[in-house]
Formats: sequence, structure tokens, C-alpha cells
Amino acid sequence: AKDYELRQYEMAKWVSTVIRGETQKEAMRQGFWKLFHYIQGKNEKEMKIDMTVPVTCLIKAGCTDFKISFFVPFEHQDSPPQPTDSEVFIEERKAAAIFVRSFGGFASPEKYAEEAEVLARILRNRGQPFHEDFFYTAGYDSPFKLFNRHNEVWYFKK
Repeated sequence: AKDYELRQYEMAKWVSTVIRGETQKEAMRQGFWKLFHYIQGKNEKEMKIDMTVPVTCLIKAGCTDFKISFFVPFEHQDSPPQPTDSEVFIEERKAAAIFVRSFGGFASPEKYAEEAEVLARILRNRGQPFHEDFFYTAGYDSPFKLFNRHNEVWYFKK
């Protein structure tokens, strides 16, 4: 469809952290730095790992816990180094069909929420069953990239 796409993602490992009781913007900031330290060598192998995209944030309806995640690079998928920070963990996400809506510019929490609502409305109107109680934000660009930015919101297909 022109206003969203349906992607099939394979099972994959992500390095994640949960930030509780902060605003989404502050949770993203804190979570990003915890995960950045992990890829800079704060792991049991003291190994530097390449930064990957996207950076995702799990948003649950009515919840102030935010799970921020980096995709584990393909060469480390089989055995990613274990984090040494007790608040950072490796998670395995199951294969899934995901509805994706992309948009440009600098994405604020408000803009992500607005785009998620647009996607949810489109999916409901087209009779597409999806998990409505949560969505992911996905950011693909460094804060220093000014133009042609790429952001997404994801809903999981039921």
C-alpha cells in the first residue's frame, strides 16, 4: 500500500534496556547511552561492536516503561557478547509480520504517536488485524544527519 508496508522479519537478537518512569524522550536518551556503552566494549568480551540501525523503542499503551534496543549486527547474531551492565540484556525477537509506516524529519515522541495513530487508523479501515496495545518506534539516523531522515512506526500483525 502507498501509506504503509507489510514486512516479514526473521528471528533476530537485539541488545536492549528498559528505562522506567521517565518521559519517552529522556528514556530514549538514557537507553541510547546504556546501549552505546555496550557496543563500545562494556560487555564480557570487552569487544567493540558496530553501531546498527534501527534504534527501536517499545511503546505500550498507558505504560511509562520504555524498552530501547539496538539490532545486534549479523556477524554477532549467533553469540553476542553478554552485557556487563545488569540493566542491559540480549533479547531474541521471534520472526514476525510487521506493518510499517515511514516518515521523514526529526521525530519527536509526539510525531511518533501521531504517525502510529495514522497507521492504526489505516489498518483498522482496511480490516487488517494487528496488536493495538503496543507499537515500536524505529529511528535510522544519527542526530547529526540533517536531511533525508528516515523514521518508522511498527505494529505487529495478528
